[in-house]
Amino acid sequence: FIFYILSTSLLQTTVNAKFRETIPKMAISDTLPVLFSLPTSSILNTSTVIAITVFVTLLCACIVIGHLIEENRWANESITALLLGLASGGVVLLLSKGQSSRILVFSEDLFFIYLLPPIIFNAGFQVKKKQFFKNFSIILLFGVFGTIISFCLISLGAFLLFKRIGVKSLKIQDYLAVGAILSATDSVCTLQVLNQEETPLLYSVVFGEGVVNDATSIVIFNAVQSIDFSNIDALTALKLLGTFLYLFFTSTLLGIAVGLLSAYSIKTLYFGRHSTDREVAIMMLMAYLSYMLAELLSLSGILTVFFCGIVMSHYTWHNVTESSRITTK
Repeated sequence: FIFYILSTSLLQTTVNAKFRETIPKMAISDTLPVLFSLPTSSILNTSTVIAITVFVTLLCACIVIGHLIEENRWANESITALLLGLASGGVVLLLSKGQSSRILVFSEDLFFIYLLPPIIFNAGFQVKKKQFFKNFSIILLFGVFGTIISFCLISLGAFLLFKRIGVKSLKIQDYLAVGAILSATDSVCTLQVLNQEETPLLYSVVFGEGVVNDATSIVIFNAVQSIDFSNIDALTALKLLGTFLYLFFTSTLLGIAVGLLSAYSIKTLYFGRHSTDREVAIMMLMAYLSYMLAELLSLSGILTVFFCGIVMSHYTWHNVTESSRITTK
């Protein structure tokens, strides 16, 4: 259902843009014959179709290869995806002689608006809550304070390094942005090696730290971008800390609020008596709404939708019908 909505909206946006470019001055009564007479190549750009086709093919290959090497102790799915991506990029560069190095460019808007929210929501929805909250203090210690320490060290290192190599055109805000970006770590490969059943403590800490670390890095980056560093003093550091705390806690509270609202709505209105599809749809759409509200309010959408997923799995999921539980799990 969600993929249907996303694909429809993407296609509609593409058609509308092409519609405005092709027939900007025609009457409404004359537009339908022209629109339906347009060839497919005029609506969907050929290079875009090629890029999407290659991406989908590579994803299928990653899934198949990952399944085949599931029991292999020397390789895992993430390493396979990395090597396959490097090989594909090298082939594109060789065949195009370096002239089409961006033929497989990936839109960051597409990723942050359509692909990232379901990934983070699923991480929060499927998290082992008992282990997560049992080790929540450790997760916050590594995910928040550890990220802040990394941010400070990397920013200072970037400042000293760029000065030594002669790069003097950057501002303080640029060094801090570099520190915020590089302080984000990716725990995917580590989680691929760990077994959740054999090492539940280590797995929950690494998993929770990875999610909180990404959210903290984005919150720090947004805080850095929103503060004027033309006059640096002690008040600027306090503003940076205050902005970080505001973004972090406000994003968390927004996710919790939307999750509780979804649980209350489903329990009160009882969508399942007529259609279980409506229950699943309202859960997914409200989770997506939490992400978009956070972005609209200049908060951290990742943190919001993650905690929204945790709250939904604890409260909303227990208020839906049995068939909806099977669907969502």
